[in-house]
Amino acid sequence: MNLDLHILNVQEHAAQAEAANVLRLDNDADALEASLEGVERIELHFPKFTDGRAYSQAYLLRRRRGFRGEIRATGDVLIDQLVRMQRTGFSSAVLKEGKDAADAIRQFARFPEYYQADTAERHPRFARSAA
Repeated sequence: MNLDLHILNVQEHAAQAEAANVLRLDNDADALEASLEGVERIELHFPKFTDGRAYSQAYLLRRRRGFRGEIRATGDVLIDQLVRMQRTGFSSAVLKEGKDAADAIRQFARFPEYYQADTAERHPRFARSAA
């Protein structure tokens, strides 16, 4: 699997916090209704690792809204969430303080391929095999 997810630490993210054209979307906001005009980066927050609403928001932004800019995960971002984040449309993630980016990269080697479709691969494995 290609590592298309850019992993940042808290300090790197803080240095980019005041970037222009950033939309911080609340967890209870409807991703289908948000105005994306001029937006280059959308930040979706994980208030705790068990709250997965941002996965759905990212997926909707990529697949239904066609958003091509950066979607960044912030908050309680743990290493074991990164593969799902990439598959649902995130392009970057800010690791929770104290987590090692090297450990995060190794996580992607554990899962080289998937049966299901996702935001990067629009066809399930059986359809790719038949083609």
